[in-house]
Amino acid sequence: MIFSFIGILSAQNNQLRAYTLEDGLSQSQVYDIVQDDIGYLWLGTQGGGLCRFDGEEFKIWNENDGLQSNYIHSLKFVNDSLFIGTKNGLSIKCKNKFTNLKGYRINKICRLKNKTYLATNIGVYEYRKNLGLLKINLNLKINTSIINDIVFDGKLFWIATDSGLWKLNEIKKGAKIMERHSAYNFTAAIFYNDKVFASAFNQGILVLNTNAKTYGNRWIPKPVRVTSISVHNHNELWFSTDNDGVTIIDPEKHIEKKKINRKNGLSVSHTRKSILDRQSNIWIATSGGGFYKYFQNNFTHYNRNTGLKGNRVYAVHTSKNGIWASNSEAGLVQIDSLGVHNIPQEEELYDVKIKTITSDISGNIWAGTEGKGVLFKEISQVDSIAIDTIQYKKKHKELIVAVDTITKTVIKNHIIDTDKGLPSNWIRSVEISGNTIWVASYSSGISKFRYNFKKERLVSLKTFGRNNGIKDLQIKDMKQDSIGRIWYATQNGHLGYIEKNKVTHLGDVLKQATAISVLLFHKNILYIGTAGGGIWWSHIDGAISFKKLKGKKEPYSDNIYQMIFDDKENLWAGSERGVDRIELNQSNDIVDVFHFGRNDGFLGIETCLNAVTKDEQGNLWFGAIYGLTKYEPSGTTKATIKPSVHFEEVEVAYRSIDSIRLSSWANSKNILKLNPSQTELSFSFKTIDLDHPNDVEYRWRLNTSEWSPWSSDYRQNLAGLAYGSHVFSAQSRNYRWEVSEPISFQFFIDSPIYEKGWFQLAILVLIILLIVGYTMTYVRRIKQKNKEERNRLQMQNHLLSLEQKALRLQMNPHFIFNVLNGIKAMGTSNPDRMNNTINTFATLLRETLYNSRKDNITLYQEIHTLKHYIEIEQLMANKPFTYNIEVNSDLDPEEVLIPPMLIQPFVENAVRHGILKGNRDGELKIQFHTTEEFLHCTVLDNGLGIFQSQKAKTNTDHQSMALTVTRERLESISGKDSLVIKEIIDDGNTIAGTEIAFKIPLETDY
Repeated sequence: MIFSFIGILSAQNNQLRAYTLEDGLSQSQVYDIVQDDIGYLWLGTQGGGLCRFDGEEFKIWNENDGLQSNYIHSLKFVNDSLFIGTKNGLSIKCKNKFTNLKGYRINKICRLKNKTYLATNIGVYEYRKNLGLLKINLNLKINTSIINDIVFDGKLFWIATDSGLWKLNEIKKGAKIMERHSAYNFTAAIFYNDKVFASAFNQGILVLNTNAKTYGNRWIPKPVRVTSISVHNHNELWFSTDNDGVTIIDPEKHIEKKKINRKNGLSVSHTRKSILDRQSNIWIATSGGGFYKYFQNNFTHYNRNTGLKGNRVYAVHTSKNGIWASNSEAGLVQIDSLGVHNIPQEEELYDVKIKTITSDISGNIWAGTEGKGVLFKEISQVDSIAIDTIQYKKKHKELIVAVDTITKTVIKNHIIDTDKGLPSNWIRSVEISGNTIWVASYSSGISKFRYNFKKERLVSLKTFGRNNGIKDLQIKDMKQDSIGRIWYATQNGHLGYIEKNKVTHLGDVLKQATAISVLLFHKNILYIGTAGGGIWWSHIDGAISFKKLKGKKEPYSDNIYQMIFDDKENLWAGSERGVDRIELNQSNDIVDVFHFGRNDGFLGIETCLNAVTKDEQGNLWFGAIYGLTKYEPSGTTKATIKPSVHFEEVEVAYRSIDSIRLSSWANSKNILKLNPSQTELSFSFKTIDLDHPNDVEYRWRLNTSEWSPWSSDYRQNLAGLAYGSHVFSAQSRNYRWEVSEPISFQFFIDSPIYEKGWFQLAILVLIILLIVGYTMTYVRRIKQKNKEERNRLQMQNHLLSLEQKALRLQMNPHFIFNVLNGIKAMGTSNPDRMNNTINTFATLLRETLYNSRKDNITLYQEIHTLKHYIEIEQLMANKPFTYNIEVNSDLDPEEVLIPPMLIQPFVENAVRHGILKGNRDGELKIQFHTTEEFLHCTVLDNGLGIFQSQKAKTNTDHQSMALTVTRERLESISGKDSLVIKEIIDDGNTIAGTEIAFKIPLETDY
């Protein structure tokens, strides 16, 4: 053979993923590693302090943050606190606060029977919350020994020290030392399946059976130099050593199952510990190499460390000779059941990229290069004669030679380039159809030819370019369908095919001007992968019409570099983020998507264009920028677990609440009480997925509102919250869209005192009481004032009423005397007139007495009384006079009301002081008329004139008093200036009489 053999490769190396300083780890010496309840990994380093890892990023605490020492030897979670054993004693981390207790170096922190024991360089200590570190005096030998480990088998305690393995019934002062097994330096111990496995540094593993009559004294000679012991995968003991990686032992058969060391992936031999996380990953802490993730998956990874010439794999192809791969710029490698075979690089192709590989029916390899045309490897088998043995027979004196014939593989290289007729040396893709070779160049079209091996020349060369109908020559991929058509896709999103030397150019089939990177035919369906537009498909046995591949879930990237179907009809798509396994239904809808990235064992990360193939066993091979990865579908795929979400931090007014344990408050009945000013809260919630940390999504809601949309944001700030009870809820889902149970946090924002119901009610009651009190006081005061005023007015009115009544009863004594004398005189001279006068006078007196008892009488009654009065005055007068009473109103006089005896004083004054004192025949006129609001009355006489008459009488005159009182009555009824008295002046400027006019408010009896 002309190629070199690298050797059979163990698949175990491909299951390790290293995390080092380049990934953000603070120090490459990791001495302990634990996982908390949320899912974080915590790492104790030598010199780099404490690290927390979420699968993607590191957070670091060191001495500047309060940690006692950056040199950490052991870690242990106790309830909600992280116990950190350092070279200077114990540090306890609770939330972001460190409590430091000085002491000796702590090699191991053990939680046994609800007590915390510390294995130190000088004996055993116990930690008590209120007392700190307490030295446990056991015996002088143990007290001064280096304690490396402590285990409890359910009955007895086993202490691994540098002076032997000690068995005790208790760990306390005065405990009985039952036995010391072997005075060796025991570095680690574990209790598993009723057995104690204790490692002596240079002697091996001591196995003690705790459920037998005797413990026995059986030794497993290897491994030695053990630093810790763990149990993984239900029935495996993992021994970390400081010189040979990790050794895995069967705990029943006591035989070695496998090793994980420098030969199969570790960068250093010194390992400190291994743990199994909740997602079934095993993590290995090393001294000097960081820490590793050990995958339980179906991937095997090949790179420069395991036989490849370089990490970048541009093309991969399955032929009858095995797997062929283009390896960086260093030529080809072949992989078969024996391992990786390094194919010598041709001098002409030194430092040249091979971007496409295929093979013909004879197994010959055809490879397209960048700038050097097509490499054709003619592979043939030839017989070779080899001498097996040489024997000399003395009897016949002859030499006998044994000859054997072996088959030898011979590879002859051919370079097919522009010198031999190709239009371009830059080859994008090569396809073989029978004896015809199809070659697609980068920008010079597609050529087809047959190749004459013996003459090394092209036959029947034909090139298809722009003149033949290929309108876009920037070809990205070329594939052959089931009926022999050659399809091509271009950088500008064009698609076309060649059939019977005729080009059918379909143009921009997606109408997006998006580059088509890869073509794939499967069951008469054409799948095209685009650069940024995802995957599209169309049937090819009819009209071409593409639909985007979609469903409830979508591929992790729309940049599609590779596509292939596995034997289970799953579509695999490679992108810059790894590979996706896409499950399709019969309608070509996406049912599910399984993503594989670096944390899933796909260590190549970004896949290379069209570098994918399937071998005869159904294994898939993916070429990527960091190596070649094989996927074996027959293997067991690690099952995902349902995610869980936890509250990481709750802040009130941007200050973290350190007084509560969030883990116990979530989904509990506990309620955080807040004052009225604390209306701004921040919640941080987290789901730790060490396999897919960047694919976890969250949603939240407040009270019974709708859930927020899913997003990667795991922190929510709430401001300006209303007073009262609230419930904040959060939920997460992983990359498989498996949803966690929601978690909730209850809190209550107290309302200000002025918004409390009882306070508002009290204020309301107080206001009402004040109003009622003030109102009552005011009303009482007003009532008192009104009462006094009413009493005064009543008294005044009463007096006025009495006065008015008295006035109304007072009739001019002279008038009465004169009437009586006149009646007496009539008795002898005119008895009939006397009788008439007596009757009229009697009627007048009766009406006056009757009307004086009323506040109001009708206008008709007032006029009737006035007539009687005037008639008496006519009978008694010494000169005759006439009178006339007129009513000008739409209202009936019997409907209009008027105070009694209101007009009589004016009439009396007109007769006595006007008409009787005048020189003319007397005329008296009384006129009434109404408006909408008032009753108007006018008294006219043609007498002497009121002002002339008043000069001749005294103020005490009865008539003057009557006028004065009547004026006051009118002013009280109608207001000031309601009475007008004036003398009538004729044309000769002489006094023609008196006019008295007044008005009162109009009142009716309806």
